[in-house]
Amino acid sequence: MGTLTDHVPKPLINVAGRPLLDFTLEIASSAKIAKVVVNAHYLANQIVTYLTGRDVTISIEHDQILETGGGLKAALPLLGNDPVLTLNSDAVWTGPNPLDQLMRAWDGTKMDCLLLVLPANNAAGHGGFSDFLLGADGQLSRANGDVGYVYLGAQIIRTDGLIMIEDAVFSLNVLWDHMIASGRAFGLVHAGGWCDVGTPQGIIEAEAMLADVRHV
Repeated sequence: MGTLTDHVPKPLINVAGRPLLDFTLEIASSAKIAKVVVNAHYLANQIVTYLTGRDVTISIEHDQILETGGGLKAALPLLGNDPVLTLNSDAVWTGPNPLDQLMRAWDGTKMDCLLLVLPANNAAGHGGFSDFLLGADGQLSRANGDVGYVYLGAQIIRTDGLIMIEDAVFSLNVLWDHMIASGRAFGLVHAGGWCDVGTPQGIIEAEAMLADVRHV
């Protein structure tokens, strides 16, 4: 985000007149999520102030940025029993609620994680590279340079495997790779639009996507 985040954390950057974090919390509220935990690190005091009075719990990474896996592991005492839903705040969505889609498709008898994805060429604001391939049965495998699907930052995941990872700082990719190897990592294609808001250009694309939906 360059200078846009010099003094403001990314979740409080405005898109179409609203902080990104508001879009995320609205999705959780619409999906009737009973327990919401917000993870914060950079300029966390601003997140705390913004959320004052709201029915959310905040997990703060005080000393260092723990990455996606380490951050989730640190928040486990606040989350209770797994599986949990996670949702990144740096994206804007259209179409059906992403968390509702995941909960409807979740099958704990065969899944350790279920990730919401889109074909790489449908992922607005994204760099174009693919994260995963999606089998006919919905199982995920690594794209490894092939054209495939982009992870959208929304998932259901079992968290018990995090306890087995000794590092404090690590990516969720470590846990996903274990789940892929055991045949228990699955993907679900989002039935709507999505735009990554990781750059100033992403803000422009996200606002255009939202405007198109309003004019339909």
